Amino acid sequence: MGPQRPLRPAVPRSLGAPRAGAFHNRRPVGPSARAPAFLDAGKHPVAPSGRQTIREDHLATPHPMEIAPDALWWPGRLDRPAQEALVEEVREVLRAAPLFQPAMPRTGKPLSVRMSNCGPLGWVADASGYRYQPFHPETREPWPPMPETLLRLWADFSGSAVPPEACLVNWYAPDARMGLHQDRDEADFSAPVLSVSLGDTAVFRIGGEARTDSTRSIRLESGDVLRLGGRSRLAFHGVDRILPGTSTLLGVEGRINLTLRRVTAP
Repeated sequence: MGPQRPLRPAVPRSLGAPRAGAFHNRRPVGPSARAPAFLDAGKHPVAPSGRQTIREDHLATPHPMEIAPDALWWPGRLDRPAQEALVEEVREVLRAAPLFQPAMPRTGKPLSVRMSNCGPLGWVADASGYRYQPFHPETREPWPPMPETLLRLWADFSGSAVPPEACLVNWYAPDARMGLHQDRDEADFSAPVLSVSLGDTAVFRIGGEARTDSTRSIRLESGDVLRLGGRSRLAFHGVDRILPGTSTLLGVEGRINLTLRRVTAP
């Protein structure tokens, strides 16, 4: 693993731990339901001009830090130009597949995180349950293709020989959170879950495979890459809170999290 650097500052005690629970512990939606302003490229430009190109050295892979068994964290792996280019690609995805409001099964209570997907399959949540499907739940159109940049990130950081089939695009407004949960709606757990953070910092919490296991927290900043695989593939994890104003990338407060997953067994 190479030499270990000190982790970013621990979460202040005043933040507290999130309530234990899965997706149903996310807070009801409030102001988060409004369309995020970062989608308006005219008012909130991300790239200085035109479309940026991500150079190979932006995706170089140094030694990561292991924050839990087999949970690897690459702080700041995408530099600012690479982040700007990726945000532009996310905008294109969301023009084709607009953000929608997932809801809890059975109750239909809205979640605080809005989302979309790209790739052959997309994750959805509604009164019928949690599942993957090949089309948008509102437009009924197929999900847009996964950008080549995301496929390269998967190839460089996942350590998996099989390609991803879904990329969840989660939009966290400044007041959004995500309760502790496991990613277990996939048919096969041999491939990892890979996530990329863009925008404001998130206080991320991770535990073990049991809900009662102890947890630790780190601050995921814009440009960070995180991989949950092996012994941490089914670890409980979540987002305690967003730290508004910690990034200027999106032109507004909030965070985008891109989560790449393999859904079916290879």
